Amino acid sequence: MNDLAKTKNIGMDVKPPTEVCKDKKCPFHGDLSIRGRVFTGVVVSDVAKNTVSVRWERQRKMPKYERYERRTTKIHAHNPECIKAKNNDIVKIAECRPLSKTKNFVVIEKMGVEEKVTGTEDKPEEKKKKETKEDKKQKEKTKGK
Repeated sequence: MNDLAKTKNIGMDVKPPTEVCKDKKCPFHGDLSIRGRVFTGVVVSDVAKNTVSVRWERQRKMPKYERYERRTTKIHAHNPECIKAKNNDIVKIAECRPLSKTKNFVVIEKMGVEEKVTGTEDKPEEKKKKETKEDKKQKEKTKGK
């Protein structure tokens, strides 16, 4: 509880991190104030030190076709030591003062991990059909002997 007592109230309804850091650019333990826009996105890259690339999708209306198209936005955000966001983490980022040439956002909460779907499953009906064909072949072989 002492760690949570040391965290600063950032004025938003988010869970404070459990760890304590000495980062000046941390909104919970440093002197960084948050203002402006707040987004939820997925971490695409965490290669750079204390920086993550965050991607989020939005829909844009196409008036000519009366449909919506899906567009993505990717920006850089500061990743404080107490949060430690990794690839495929779902994070909440908030706008702050410019921290560098390309960073105007900071990660304020890690919300979970994005699950990726790999491969496809066979339908149970298809498996049964395959098994019956193989069974027929085996029966024909045993009859021939």
